[in-house]
Amino acid sequence: MSSYKWPQGRSVKIAPRGNQPSVNLTVHETGDGPAVVFCHGFPEQAFSWRHQLPAVAAAGFHAIAPDQRGYADSSAPPAVTDYGLTELTGDMAGMLDALKIDRAIFVGHDWGGFVAWAMPLLYPERTAGVVGVCTPYMAIPPTAVMRAMVNGKDERMYIVWFQEPGRAESVMDSKARLIFDRLMRAPLSPEESTKRMMASGELDMNPFRHIEELKPETATIVTAEELDTYVHAFEKTGFRGGINWYRNIDRNLREHPEIGVAKLDLPCLMITAEWDGALPPRMAAGMPALCSDLEMHNIERAGHWVQQEFPDEVNRTIVDWLKRRFK
Repeated sequence: MSSYKWPQGRSVKIAPRGNQPSVNLTVHETGDGPAVVFCHGFPEQAFSWRHQLPAVAAAGFHAIAPDQRGYADSSAPPAVTDYGLTELTGDMAGMLDALKIDRAIFVGHDWGGFVAWAMPLLYPERTAGVVGVCTPYMAIPPTAVMRAMVNGKDERMYIVWFQEPGRAESVMDSKARLIFDRLMRAPLSPEESTKRMMASGELDMNPFRHIEELKPETATIVTAEELDTYVHAFEKTGFRGGINWYRNIDRNLREHPEIGVAKLDLPCLMITAEWDGALPPRMAAGMPALCSDLEMHNIERAGHWVQQEFPDEVNRTIVDWLKRRFK
């Protein structure tokens, strides 16, 4: 994999939808065949799928990874309301239009997973299948529930801390290298992770506000060059675009209450990571009741960045499923 050259991205114009202006997404693609779209999470970019694109292309598919709105060189509209699921899924449908693709299989990790799972409900005619990587098909809890988890102490839950525009950015934008150095590492065991979160006697689920205190206790899962790719991108853009996705959680629930609740009737694959502290496998427990055509696979001792930590196992799982269901 070390000899693989990450495909140069090209700017793709996404036509306006509703009241939304057009945006440009930087799209990386390789291969021919049925389209497979990879949706990244936070704080990542299309580059997070650098191990998956060549494997999926080699299996006979058209592998596509966009830098989604707010990330890297893609458009970063100014308003918080420019980053809801309405807009994010509209971008994916618009990208298919621009690439002259009728339907695609959507693969999503972290926030990209919520985009991928929303596609068969908001754009069923454009969605042939869905793969969730860490992110299960579920409704995101409202921010009030997350605030209650930390007894109203917003700074102790990163998602709630993110809600006030500018607050998190003022802390994080100057610390991109430190953030990625600490995040892109092998996970602690769930027991050790829980102990860390309760070190002060209270639940603290916000590593970003005190990233300096997060010790580099485990091995890095990226090379120095890969780390630089993340750091340089976020030093250029800051974290505002990605954080704005979180600022639409309650709005998404109001506008699309069916997401995570309505049953899905299309091929679905769920890949969980045993030691994922952000989206543990137990969160996928309700999926068999909601997905009529579901396969599930758990990767042992893997953390939240599983597609980068265990790329070969993730690739084997996705490629095997794709070949059986779409060839």
